[in-house]
Amino acid sequence: MANDYMISRDALKALNRDGLVSRAYGNENVSFLNRFNGLGTNASNEKLYAFYQDQIEVKYDAASGIATLKVKAFDPSEAQAINLRLLDQAEALVNRLNVRGREDLISYSSAEVTDAKEKARAAALALSDYRNREGVVDPEKQATVQLQMISKLQDDMISTKTQLVQLQMLTPQNPQVPVLRARIAELNREIAAQTGLVAGNQKSLAASAAQFQRLQLESQLADRDLGAAMTSLQEARNEARRKQAYVERIVQPSLPDNASAPKRLRGIISTFIVGLVLWAISSMLLAGVREHSD
Repeated sequence: MANDYMISRDALKALNRDGLVSRAYGNENVSFLNRFNGLGTNASNEKLYAFYQDQIEVKYDAASGIATLKVKAFDPSEAQAINLRLLDQAEALVNRLNVRGREDLISYSSAEVTDAKEKARAAALALSDYRNREGVVDPEKQATVQLQMISKLQDDMISTKTQLVQLQMLTPQNPQVPVLRARIAELNREIAAQTGLVAGNQKSLAASAAQFQRLQLESQLADRDLGAAMTSLQEARNEARRKQAYVERIVQPSLPDNASAPKRLRGIISTFIVGLVLWAISSMLLAGVREHSD
């Protein structure tokens, strides 16, 4: 990432913000054959970028994870300045990407927590509104109480009927017989009323239980989602702290005290040899022309 950036157009644009690259490679004191835009005919950004690419070399060793940046320039101090600035820019880029990645990760998790909180709040309010509207705290628990009450009334009913049967068998004219019959009728009405509260109509606890259970389940699921979202947020924060890339300078850019180019002696010898070859070829051609003329 940082390696590709250093040879990119964006890197060149930032590097040349004060004309450092243009001055370094377009120095008029350098031979027009070597410097950028030596003939003064094309100083476009594309031409500068093409020239820049020839002067910057980045080698990356995948085994060690070490990248080597080499900058060529006509002046050693300018080469060092370009190298230093490129390293600063690459480090700033990595830091920006770290910050952006961390912020994006945490921002996404925070949005999930906010959404989960809103859903949990809405589910809790819906359950609370239902309880207030229907006058029911927990239909299942209330139904259990009602069933216990019905069971007790039924026990009283059995006991009263037993007493009535005994009195009718022993003393049919006993004045308690009408009283027991009235009590049995009252118990029947009470049992029917209590049974109606548990089941049998739209306002019964059984009818309320389905809606209550749905709202309660929604509230529980929303609370569970909220807990999971908060856990994810904490994990995202931990992951953001762990996963960071760094640019560590193992060796600082050096200031060379000896030019690596041009190779003057090699150039002179090469020119001399090429000249001899051209002279020999020319001599042979001239000799052939003269011989043909004779």
